[in-house]
Amino acid sequence: MGGEGASWNARPKAYQPLELGGCFPNLWGQSLPEGKEDMAIKKPEGREHLRRLLNWEEFDEVRDSRRSILLDTLYESIIFAVGKGFPWVEVAKVVKFTEELLKETKDCSITEAVTILGNKLRDYQGQFNTTHLLALCDYFHNTFIRHYKLYQYVLGQEQEVNLAVNHLEVCAPPQPLPLAKGMDKDIWQLEQQMTELRMAEVQKRTNVLLLKEALHLEQEHKLQKTFSEVSEQPSRVLKREELEKLIDEVIHIQTECLKELLQYEIQITFDILDLKLQKTLNLNAPIPSHLSITGQPGQDEPLKFYKTNKGKKAKAKK
Repeated sequence: MGGEGASWNARPKAYQPLELGGCFPNLWGQSLPEGKEDMAIKKPEGREHLRRLLNWEEFDEVRDSRRSILLDTLYESIIFAVGKGFPWVEVAKVVKFTEELLKETKDCSITEAVTILGNKLRDYQGQFNTTHLLALCDYFHNTFIRHYKLYQYVLGQEQEVNLAVNHLEVCAPPQPLPLAKGMDKDIWQLEQQMTELRMAEVQKRTNVLLLKEALHLEQEHKLQKTFSEVSEQPSRVLKREELEKLIDEVIHIQTECLKELLQYEIQITFDILDLKLQKTLNLNAPIPSHLSITGQPGQDEPLKFYKTNKGKKAKAKK
C-alpha cells in the first residue's frame, strides 16, 4: 500500500496508509503465525488497533459517521480474509483492495462499479490464488455491490449532523424495607386515613390562629384611621355628640371583627368535630379477620387504638 505514492498523497494528514503486510500478527496478538482461527480480539479493540495502524487521528464515532463506517468496512474486510484463511500478506492486500475499490467507485453508477470490481479482480489475479480470488469476488458482490447505493450515500456525500445531547439524572428507586417490617394493606390504609385526618385538624386550628392575627391587624388599622381623623385638630374640644359617635364607631369596629372571628371559630369547631367523628368511625371499623392481633411492629398501634376504644365502650355500658 505504501508504494502507491502520489495517488495517496492527496489524502488528509490524519489518514496515511501504511505497508500492512508485516504488521497484522502484532495487530491481532503477539503469537498468531498460522492459527488465525484462534484470533479472539474483540471488535472495538480491533477497530482501534486498525485506526492506529492506519495513522488515523481519533474521531467522534457519532459526529463523524462517515469515517466510522469506513473504518468498519476495512475492519470487516480483514475479518473476512482472516476467516477464509488468507495468509497475512494477502490480508493486507485485501485491505488495499477495499480502499482502492471505495476510492475508484466514488460517484459511479452501479453498472460502472461492477465493471470496476471485475477489472480490479483481474488486476489482482497474480496476487491471490483462484480460491481466494473467487471468495473475494463473492464477498464484494454480497456486501459492497448489494448495498452499493447505501455505501455511495454514506461515503460519497457530506452529512449534516444534528446531534442534541441531553444529560438526564436518573434517580434509582429507594431501597425497599425488609419484608418483616411491612404491614397489611388494610392497616396501612387505616394509618394513612388517620394521618390525613390529624393533618386536616392541625391545618384548621392553624387557620384559626392566622385569622385571629389578620383580624387583629385589620382592627388596629381601622381604629388608627378613626382616631387619626380626630387627632388632626388636637386643640379642638369634642362635643358630646361627636364623642358618642366616635365611641359607637370604635365599638362597631371591634364588634364586627369579633363577630367574624366567632363565626369562623364556630365553623372550624364543627369541622374539627366532624374530623374527630371520622377518626372514631375509622377506629371502630371492623378489623379484617385475616389480620393477626399480634401483628408486626408497624401494625400494633392501630390495633391498640381499636382495643382501647372497645374497652372504654365496655366500661361505659357497665
